[in-house]
Amino acid sequence: MKNKIVQCVSELKDVFKDNQKILAGGFGISGSPLTVIDQIAEIDVKRLHIVSNNLGDHGVGLHKLFIQGQIEKAIGSFFTMNREAVIAWSEGKLEIELLPQGTLAEALRCGGAGIGGFYTKTAVGTELAKGKEEREIDGERYIFEKAIQGDVAIIRAKTADRLGNLTYHTTARNFNPMMATAASIVIAEVDEILEVGELDPEVIVTPHVYVDYIVQTNYTKEGERYVKA
Repeated sequence: MKNKIVQCVSELKDVFKDNQKILAGGFGISGSPLTVIDQIAEIDVKRLHIVSNNLGDHGVGLHKLFIQGQIEKAIGSFFTMNREAVIAWSEGKLEIELLPQGTLAEALRCGGAGIGGFYTKTAVGTELAKGKEEREIDGERYIFEKAIQGDVAIIRAKTADRLGNLTYHTTARNFNPMMATAASIVIAEVDEILEVGELDPEVIVTPHVYVDYIVQTNYTKEGERYVKA
């Protein structure tokens, strides 16, 4: 049995390279792999293409990579909470590709399932549909959205067993499970690591075959804030 548990997150520094497309889970800070992101912020990688719902918040999570200039392009849904990112986009310093949240989730699911893309009515007739293939199906207009795959997925789960079977806490299931299926390398940051057999098979969301590395998180939640231990 391969040992997937990483004792120190710095052991993963060689996984990350310039120009990679990184799928980063999270809905705001909730479900965000903060410990792994801290490690990326400490190494000299740049021109990253980040796929995530948003870009962290006030020096936490992906916001660290943004303010250090490590992100070339952001693909996601909710960048208006990152005012500096919007300013950087307006000045031509950051490329942004906006996708509605449901479209983002489905594009990741298709990437993991080996499906090239899908047709959706969401965003038809808007700026987001410009340049995309459009067709009529049963009298309704649809646009084609390509599937999304990444070089590395960094995800946050509640619990892992030593094989890498994962469970999630509430909203952390929004994007993390799909990202786990859609990247060549998958790193799972978790609150707790259990022995094999201790997880009820009925609560496992991500099977271990998708997970390459397991990292114990350095963060705990105190009230509404995530605090580094």
